[in-house]
Amino acid sequence: MAKADDMRAKSDDQLTADMGELKREAFNLRFQAATNQLERPARIKEVRRDIARIKTLQGERARSSK
Repeated sequence: MAKADDMRAKSDDQLTADMGELKREAFNLRFQAATNQLERPARIKEVRRDIARIKTLQGERARSSK
């Protein structure tokens, strides 16, 4: 749970910036997987879960601000 707690401490702008970086990394990882140059296949799963965590947190914040 430490990762989710760390994300909760960040501001909305920081989360948006992190989301952009993670999406860029996910794109690069997909490219590496397609060309068989992937060093750590488990990293794809980690990045997808981090993106999901950020989206969940942003959704929670949006619902609580209404």
